[in-house]
Amino acid sequence: MAVKFDEIRTGGAVPKKSFKGGKFIVAGVIAVILAASSFTIVPAGHTGVVLTLGKVGQTSFGEGFHLKMPFIQSVESMSNKIQVYETPASAVSKDLQTVSSTIAVNYRLLSDKTPDMYKNVGVDYQAVLVSPAVQECMKSATAKYTAEQLITERAGVGDEVKAALDAKLNAYGIFIEKFNIVNFDFSAEFNNAIEAKQVAEQNLLKTQTEQQQAIVVAEAEAKQKVIAADAEAEAILKQAQAQADANKLLEQSLSGKVIAYEQIQKWNGVLPKVSGSDNGLLIDVQLDDLSSPAQQPAASAEAD
Repeated sequence: MAVKFDEIRTGGAVPKKSFKGGKFIVAGVIAVILAASSFTIVPAGHTGVVLTLGKVGQTSFGEGFHLKMPFIQSVESMSNKIQVYETPASAVSKDLQTVSSTIAVNYRLLSDKTPDMYKNVGVDYQAVLVSPAVQECMKSATAKYTAEQLITERAGVGDEVKAALDAKLNAYGIFIEKFNIVNFDFSAEFNNAIEAKQVAEQNLLKTQTEQQQAIVVAEAEAKQKVIAADAEAEAILKQAQAQADANKLLEQSLSGKVIAYEQIQKWNGVLPKVSGSDNGLLIDVQLDDLSSPAQQPAASAEAD
């Protein structure tokens, strides 16, 4: 009944109860939002581009914690880490051969150029700058070499493309860490021609090697024959010299007494029937006549 009387006195409306702590909750929420929007954290390997009401500022944030003006400033984080861009490329060589290749580029965005990159190009700088520059530099370098040179001088071609990319992209703050030509591919006809040429060169090299080996073997055999002939001649010379020395020594050792002694040693007691005279004539000696004593006096008498 008391409620009805109150409704009648207030014109039929019941007064609402006021919540005294509401304003503190609202103030707390606003404070949290302000605090959350008044700082930013830039990840490692990134640069924070500061935007003031959408305008790129002159300064940027490095890695770590930074304060900013809430609701007025925002921070766009851009990576300065090394990034890999791999893509196929097609070009024409100096001898008009179609060259298909796979290339890989390692690059990174310089931190001091990050605000300008964001302002002038945006975050999709790989598609806007890197990809067209890679294709253009690859085509330009490939046109300076024949297809065969592209294979044999791959490292030199890669260095030339890298230098050309540096010249094009360094002004934007993109630094080329490394450029690799992963693979070269040519038409089937060219591959067959290269294979045939390699086979011919290998056969020629094999023939030359066999000829050189034959020459070496022949020279070795000739040297062996010369060495053998020299050895044989030296042996004969030494043998003749030894024989001459022996004959000379024998001649020097043969005296009259030695010869007589040797004759006496070999004499059998029978006088020879033929002996040599002083003039070298052979004289027949009649031993029977010399041995008959009866005939010797008769010959003496007849002489008287």
